Order: sequence, then C-alpha cells, then structure tokens
Amino acid sequence: MREPQALSSPGISRRGHPFAGAAFAPHEEGATAAKQAPARLLIVEDDHLVAMEMESVLLGAGFEVTGIAATAEGALRQARSAKPDLALMDIRLAGARDGVDAALDLFRQMGVRCVFATAHHDKNTQLRAQPAQPLGWLSKPYQPGALLQAVRTALSVLKL
Repeated sequence: MREPQALSSPGISRRGHPFAGAAFAPHEEGATAAKQAPARLLIVEDDHLVAMEMESVLLGAGFEVTGIAATAEGALRQARSAKPDLALMDIRLAGARDGVDAALDLFRQMGVRCVFATAHHDKNTQLRAQPAQPLGWLSKPYQPGALLQAVRTALSVLKL
C-alpha cells in the first residue's frame, strides 16, 4: 500500500473540502484494534484531495484502506481483488456511473455495504440507494470525527 502523501501545500486552498480547517484526530489508544485485524475499507471518491484526507484519517485511526477508486468501475475492480469489509462512497464520481450504481453493484455482487459520504443526499438519491442497504449517510462537509463515528457505527452493525 502506498504511503499517504502530504495533504496540503502552499497555494492550495482546502476550503470547500469535507475536512476544511479540521485537525486530524490521532489514533485512540486502546481502541478496538486490540487483537483483531483492522477493518478493511475501500474509499470511492473522485476528488483526489478529499480521498487522501479520508485515507489519512482512517489509517490514523487504525483502519486498513484497501484502495481508492474514482469511478464505479474502479470500485468494483478494487473490491473484487481486495475484498473490503465496507466502502465509503461519494455519489458524484468520475465516469458515466455514479456512487449509487457502484453501491448497488458492490452489494449485489459481493455483499459489500457502504456509508455514503456526499453532498448529494436528497430523498430521490436515498430511495435509489435503498436496495444497497447503506449503513449510513454522512453529509459533506464533515469533520474527521464524524467520519470515524460513521465508520465505527457501520462496522458495529456488521459486527466487525
């Protein structure tokens, strides 16, 4: 797995990104990572900076990130090879298919459920996504703590 890259550099504004102005929470000592393998998470997000920030937060909390995909097709490819426990899914993705399409395919083909992390969570989108049995909806912008809470809640439902 690649090492996380620096998340900001001079001249790049983080305003408008889900973690704008947020400090990342360090790994909590004594958390659920005791004697169990860390949960395996797939990030499906077409904004590179947002995806890298998510990865940094999740790795820092002791989770394993199996990969980052920017398209529905990429999410399916990565899920087939890495077999994640959970996907973190944006709705708007690069390519012709969106995150709802990806979530439906992940669930139907591999049983992988997701938490949607998106600014696009209107009622119609939620109804379209219902057959994928999402484990949560996280509205952008969000703080790192909210991301971790959504992941931990979803994993508790999955009993991981």
